Amino acid sequence: MDDPNTSTELLAFFKALADANRLKIVGLLAREPLSVEQIAEILQIHPSTVSHHLARLSRVGLVSARAEGYYSIYQLETKALETMAQRLLTREELPAPAAADVDTDAYDRKVLHNYLTQEGRIKSFPVQQKKYEAILRYVVRSFDPGVRYSEKQVNEILSKFHEDTAGLRRNLVEFGLMSRQGGGGEYWRNDPPQVTWQPWQRNSS
Repeated sequence: MDDPNTSTELLAFFKALADANRLKIVGLLAREPLSVEQIAEILQIHPSTVSHHLARLSRVGLVSARAEGYYSIYQLETKALETMAQRLLTREELPAPAAADVDTDAYDRKVLHNYLTQEGRIKSFPVQQKKYEAILRYVVRSFDPGVRYSEKQVNEILSKFHEDTAGLRRNLVEFGLMSRQGGGGEYWRNDPPQVTWQPWQRNSS
């Protein structure tokens, strides 16, 4: 889900906290409500600077003020903080706005450029696990989601990439990119991958 409003709100939330003094103010208000003058004295910064920080925190709903005599007393809106964090930082909401302008495939493309021939065959297998995973992600795209394949069909597809079809087949399963029916049964692609492999056994470079 890529909601521009969520992206803007998330950015404002993090910007409000992206300052050492504002984080200190949040910490102070988490203990007790305070006035601008009290915060300024504790942090040894000018009251106008404190007011500026409080305004930023108020705009995203992290603090609120109440009148008490001649002073405004600020308090942390802990409930609002919890609600905002739960709503904005969910699995569904966070990735899209946070990574909207990030090329998440750039690493894989670099690996493939180094380890594939112009025809798309694997020249050699990387020693590093992360690079090897990029190779496997490239290979598994040749299998259609929701389709069941016999071992013979899997080998035919894998032979287009490398002669070690048994190794590729085994690692696609171990790295959770494909699943297999027990006893030499059918294979199918996992979407999303199911992480089931054991710690990497190759020597890392």
